Amino acid sequence: MKTLDWETVRLFLHVLAATIWVGGQLTLAALVPALRGTADGVTQVAARAFNRVAWPAFGVLVVTGIWNVIAVDDQSDAFQHTLMLKYLLVLVSGVTAYLHQRSTSRTGLAVYGALTALSALGALFVGVWLAE
Repeated sequence: MKTLDWETVRLFLHVLAATIWVGGQLTLAALVPALRGTADGVTQVAARAFNRVAWPAFGVLVVTGIWNVIAVDDQSDAFQHTLMLKYLLVLVSGVTAYLHQRSTSRTGLAVYGALTALSALGALFVGVWLAE
């Protein structure tokens, strides 16, 4: 049996949080059209319920992301430039998710929701790219 180490714990927590943040957004986006046809306000109830797990997951992503950077310590220009792209995508994902949550117009919800999903998927892709 392999020895359990902190690297495994760190990566597990990071992947678990990404699963909730990114996968949850995609799942909720798929459910919202179906939920709209039911009772009034049900989409807002679902969104609030998701936010109760999504924002803590985002926090875990940030903390474990910092932990990942400290543990890897790759100073090459290529790694650092790719890491800056990841930082930008994470920032955009968090800011647009916040704006989506605060939006009161259908246009705002659609635009910020799309930007949140795209930037979260981009951050996920770049994270896998960094791990190569």
